[in-house]
Amino acid sequence: MLDYETLRIIWWLLIGILLIGFSIMDGQDMGVGTLLPFLGKTDTERRCMINAVAPHWDGNQVWLLTGGGAIFAAWPLMYAAAFSGFYWAMLLVLLTLILRPVGFDFRGKIAATRWRTTWDTCLFLGSAVPPLIFGVAFGNLLQGVPFHFDDTLRPIYTGSFTALLNPFALLCGIVSLSMFIFHGANYLVLRTDGELRQRARSVSRVCGLITAVLFIAVSLWGWFGIDGYRIASDIATDTPSNPLAKHVIIEPGAWLRNLTACPLLWIIPVLGLASTLTGAILGGRGRGGAAILCSSLTMLCLVLLPLVAMFPFVMPSSSQPDASLTLWDCTSSQLTLFIMLIVTIVLLPPVLIYTTWAYKVMSGKITPAYIKAHDKQLY
Repeated sequence: MLDYETLRIIWWLLIGILLIGFSIMDGQDMGVGTLLPFLGKTDTERRCMINAVAPHWDGNQVWLLTGGGAIFAAWPLMYAAAFSGFYWAMLLVLLTLILRPVGFDFRGKIAATRWRTTWDTCLFLGSAVPPLIFGVAFGNLLQGVPFHFDDTLRPIYTGSFTALLNPFALLCGIVSLSMFIFHGANYLVLRTDGELRQRARSVSRVCGLITAVLFIAVSLWGWFGIDGYRIASDIATDTPSNPLAKHVIIEPGAWLRNLTACPLLWIIPVLGLASTLTGAILGGRGRGGAAILCSSLTMLCLVLLPLVAMFPFVMPSSSQPDASLTLWDCTSSQLTLFIMLIVTIVLLPPVLIYTTWAYKVMSGKITPAYIKAHDKQLY
């Protein structure tokens, strides 16, 4: 069996991979869904957009469900603190995610304009709200969440839902939403044709530039405008989890410590910015395949950057800094992490192989002519 410290690092990496996988895979679906009421000018164009993502959206959403399950099993203390502190936000995400399957299934049942417009709105809400909320959640994690532990190590959240909607967190939410829209526009450039594709090219160009500017703004604000957290005592990395067995201080610029300590990590924000600008240029020129690779790299970097900046913190506490959760003191037991790793090693490759096969088989352009030729079989 691997040692406890190594297993903790591995699961920090795996949870990061799941978050990145969700952003890249489900990001294209949610980006397209967010654009649905605005980019599709006719019902046929909106059906083109829907059917471009229809074969994959439910499979892609499994990344989100798996990420939540992994956090529950690998980081139970964080799961308890986060899902109590962010309860109303997560409930809102759940309610809007429910709108996605019913929107896909019921939209095509009746051809009435009002009926389809209603379900288009549901698909928009189910696609736009989750990335916005997830961005807000990341913004609050960077600032610290007001929670503490009682004598039985039960997390007690002392904040409110409205306090989560602070300026920095809202900016993070807007960055997240813009990033998803950029990714979805590039996917439409790849999968559609005609006037719809031309409009998607314009959105890719504009939204890519907006994402780059917002990325710079939120990075500078996060590094220099808010205080970070630092462990100011020794911490055991291979003992049973105890989040109160350390001393944490809050200080300006603490989220820059990892990047300054390892200059090689600066490649993450630089690569993220470069891929965003490159993706905007390529998307605007109609090179959908290259553009979506760039926006995927953008998502990887924008999700990875806060994780690396916060390392080893996973959920800092603003009301009791010493109770801040790190990957060293919020994990399950060594045996649990090892069993989960074996299951992941066995099951993850078939999932990746099947996903690759599904995208290969169901590739190609979704055009108005294709929609009309398969009118009864498609959404």
